[in-house]
Amino acid sequence: MFYFDPLYILLMLVGLPLILIPQWWVKSTFNKYSKVPASYGRTGAELARDLLAYNGITHVDVDISHGILSDHYDPVHKVVRLSEENYHGRSVAAVAVAAHEVGHAIQHARGFFPVVLRSAMVPAVNIGSQFGPLLIFFSILLMGMRVLAPDMGLLLAWIGVILFGLAVAFHFVTLPVEIDASMRAVGVLNSTRYLSTQEIPLAKKVLTAAAFTYIATALYSLMQLMYYIIQLNRGREE
Repeated sequence: MFYFDPLYILLMLVGLPLILIPQWWVKSTFNKYSKVPASYGRTGAELARDLLAYNGITHVDVDISHGILSDHYDPVHKVVRLSEENYHGRSVAAVAVAAHEVGHAIQHARGFFPVVLRSAMVPAVNIGSQFGPLLIFFSILLMGMRVLAPDMGLLLAWIGVILFGLAVAFHFVTLPVEIDASMRAVGVLNSTRYLSTQEIPLAKKVLTAAAFTYIATALYSLMQLMYYIIQLNRGREE
């Protein structure tokens, strides 16, 4: 029911470029500006520590995150984790990414509402993203095998849709979190003069490319959700 139909093929034709193109964009943009030395002259880790201190945040550490572009803020352990290239790097890209991750630490310290909401959603989202699609798939499969009655199968499938819908909502809640972190990064880099006037637009390009990966993921997850809903409505009519 869910595979090799025209709607599914359309989802793949639109969805795959929607995911792959932003990923290519962020990698190519990062690679380009990771070769441009920042006038700040210090590493991403040093910048992160400076910005944390500048904002009065003394309970957050800065550490290395192994992997390419694995930079993130860990709110549980209160650590800004930077990939090795950005931790040790002195480029415009390293500075931009480090400032962005510090932006997340600032959000948590200030109680930024979308961050609070996203954190509260995490347990339900972990269940929904993993088990929602599986529940939909196996419900349809078991109905096709006549192991489940149609009414029961559709009920379980709709529960799967609701669970997956939580994951979709999480992606959209993430958007203002990421955009705000980038805005904080640009603002503090500009006000503190860690980057020159000529380097600020370059940092913005790095952060804009990264933001589009989150936008693309949110749109693709919404397309998946709509696909499931359309298919289940078809199954109910049949």
